Amino acid sequence: MPLEKVRLDNAHLEALYERLGPNGAEDFISRTMEELAVQLAKLNRSYSAGQLDDVLRIAPLIGTLADQIGMYIVARVALDVVCLSKRNDGAALAATVARLGRVGESSLMAIWDIQGLSG
Repeated sequence: MPLEKVRLDNAHLEALYERLGPNGAEDFISRTMEELAVQLAKLNRSYSAGQLDDVLRIAPLIGTLADQIGMYIVARVALDVVCLSKRNDGAALAATVARLGRVGESSLMAIWDIQGLSG
């Protein structure tokens, strides 16, 4: 399985903490991460079921959620999924959906580690 180095925008996370305060930022980040995990699972189920209309609806939401908490790679790959869903290139879409799952999971784990929530 391919591995990618996950990069989070620490400056973005710091700005959230400054703007929302520690409790507000942690609450916002936690809620966003939970919703991101839910939407990643929905996207995978929809893709597996061949429901490309749902993939086209869910992928932009994943991008927005990821962008809100500094997961810019996840946001970019979600946009790639949108673009490939509109083309007739099944192999590229399959690879990109799989990549979105990998970078999404790795990015969520990285934020959990930063927040001390992983164990």
